[in-house]
Amino acid sequence: ICVSLLLAKMSFTDDENIVTQDISSDGKAELAGRVKVDIKNDPNAPLEKSKFIVMLKLTGAGFSKARPGLDLVMVLDISPSMLGEDKFGKMKIAAKFVIKKLSPIDRLSIVTFDDDAERLFRLSVVTKESQKKFEDQVQALVVRCCTNIIAGLETGVKVLNERSVTTRRVAAIMLMSDGYHNRAGDPSKFVVKNYPVYTFGFGADHNPKVLNAIACNSLGGTFSEVRDPDNLSLAFSQCVAGPLTVVAEDLTLTITQDESTIKEVSAGNYTKPEDIEDGSVTILFGDLYDKEIRNITVTLCLPEITSERRSNVLNIQYTYRVGGKLFPADPLSVLINRTKKYVKRVIYELMIEEKRYWITQMITIAIVAAEDNNLEVAKKKLNEAQTLIDKVDFPNPLTEMLKVEVQQLLTLLKTEQTYKARGRSFALSSETSHNRQRYATRGDTGVRLYSTPRMDKYLKEAKLFVENPNNPLPTADENEKEELAADPLGPIAGALSYHIWTAIRSLMAIDDIINKSH
Repeated sequence: ICVSLLLAKMSFTDDENIVTQDISSDGKAELAGRVKVDIKNDPNAPLEKSKFIVMLKLTGAGFSKARPGLDLVMVLDISPSMLGEDKFGKMKIAAKFVIKKLSPIDRLSIVTFDDDAERLFRLSVVTKESQKKFEDQVQALVVRCCTNIIAGLETGVKVLNERSVTTRRVAAIMLMSDGYHNRAGDPSKFVVKNYPVYTFGFGADHNPKVLNAIACNSLGGTFSEVRDPDNLSLAFSQCVAGPLTVVAEDLTLTITQDESTIKEVSAGNYTKPEDIEDGSVTILFGDLYDKEIRNITVTLCLPEITSERRSNVLNIQYTYRVGGKLFPADPLSVLINRTKKYVKRVIYELMIEEKRYWITQMITIAIVAAEDNNLEVAKKKLNEAQTLIDKVDFPNPLTEMLKVEVQQLLTLLKTEQTYKARGRSFALSSETSHNRQRYATRGDTGVRLYSTPRMDKYLKEAKLFVENPNNPLPTADENEKEELAADPLGPIAGALSYHIWTAIRSLMAIDDIINKSH
């Protein structure tokens, strides 16, 4: 309580001013196509009352030469347990990797916590000069007593909440801890509504339940399990690659039934059963990274009809922001043919997504059973998941990685001791990653589920950086220049595709009206 009162008296409105780059005056043209929507479904359905599934695939499309700047707060554990296995030294290297990746449009603040929390730097613009100051400050860190995760979180959130400059900014918190909270309060109940909190369980003695809960209680955060201290830089690299490639902010999807009834919507933990109201569901995804994907499956009940006709079964609307400017995309509809001579068609992408959904559900059930010390039920459920994967007729990278993940979970569930010592962290990280459909590091299995091209690039860079932290490292802006040189049309590809498909859909709608009139 004393810490909270002291923090409340402090002001963090001293964030360094930064000139934000405005998007073009032709705002709508600049904003269009940041999110690509693909719809997968059977084009036909019978006249009888029937179940019908629609899959929506939302992809962060293209990159931009004018990305929003990142306001990042690194919250670092400096408790005495960090001395073991040279974890303190490994943390410093990982923090330096993040510092070196940031560019002059980004700002950084570093918060440390032990018995209390301390903001080492105000939210400052990352220049070549300030990078050196950040690195020197990190290098000078020393361990202190206790582990007050709540104090670290409160301070990190306060830094972001009290910013003076928020236009064209995305924000994130990276929190790393290797131990258990041992001060008053329960950090697992700490809720961060406006920003993602990416948590990292470092070493063998962290508290996975608490760190996972903190991530889940934030907007889009994930929990990464980093058992081997040598892998912390790799985990940090994967995390920072996301906020540095945000293409759409506040992504919101609304789906509404039409000549159908929505029975279920599956979108990870972005939705709940009670979210279906009056035949409509609105899903809040937060930020979307370049090439990051959100899959949504909608289960409909089609009513019985007496004659063949075209039927509009679902309406889709989505909006997002770029630099504070709202882009309402043109609405979409799912039109199908209700026919007497119906032959079910196998939709490959839909089949794979259904498999992924059921496998992740089985993983969740297995985790619940393991937490209840019922390892036999947990292993049985994972074996069922393994069987489901083996039955996939068309092996693909997704199912192959799911197979590796399930096998690793089975290994970590051999005994209750193994699960508590190693399996719980891996399992919770896996569950949250699937629920978010966002990459999170888990162990050293090489499972790359939900990773993006920039994450893959940063992984290679981080491996080289760990070998020699003094080697030069390209900033995020330099990475963008490389991507632009390799794909000059990249920044306009999304908008171009959006407008082409909008025109095609308009022509199809006109054709549909003409056919109905005849």
